[in-house]
Amino acid sequence: MSLREPILNSTPILSLRPTQITLGMHEVHQKRNFWRQKTGQGLTKFLESHMVPTIVGLRGEHYLIDHHHLARALYDEGVKSVFVTVVADLSRLPADHFWNVMAFHGWTHPYDGKGRRRPYSDLPRTVKTMEDDPYRSLAGELRSIGGYAKDSTLFSEFLWADFLRPHLKAKAIKADFKAALAQALALSKTPDADYLPGWCGPKGYAQAHPASAKGKKAKPK
Repeated sequence: MSLREPILNSTPILSLRPTQITLGMHEVHQKRNFWRQKTGQGLTKFLESHMVPTIVGLRGEHYLIDHHHLARALYDEGVKSVFVTVVADLSRLPADHFWNVMAFHGWTHPYDGKGRRRPYSDLPRTVKTMEDDPYRSLAGELRSIGGYAKDSTLFSEFLWADFLRPHLKAKAIKADFKAALAQALALSKTPDADYLPGWCGPKGYAQAHPASAKGKKAKPK
């Protein structure tokens, strides 16, 4: 099923169908700045070394399964097309089966900016209309400063975003991203986050973890 076939003909960015609802605009802005620094290398050379992976799906459309932030950043910088790598061709599948296969492989993440699962029909049609999730921005930056380790778990940044969601207000993140990041870093090292992919809190926390004592009866003296 896996093809990994590069398409060296330019593919319009707005023809790529997102497979997630949200992205972090903070990360998009970072990639836009990176792009501005790299444009001296030449547009074609840069795009050839940053091909985006897609699935050929319903009606033969290309479904973007990674690099949503890059695609959005390039579009915002005025780039119209990118090169893609086809991971699999599922265009022959009916809609229900197509989405089942996409979910099975972890190629879609239909959760909104509040962490709620939505129907696939709510997925945006283009990267231009993807929803900003400040918690996804925070989780992405948290990893870059060592809050947690890079992990092979699919959508690990979204799992961390959901962990941070009840601890910080979205308005606070937007008002002072640096302060929110400091809070997120402190939270990331606590035992409450130990179930998350890439957690790298201090060792020996279990002895001091209140949850470890739950359900245990005191021994009679």
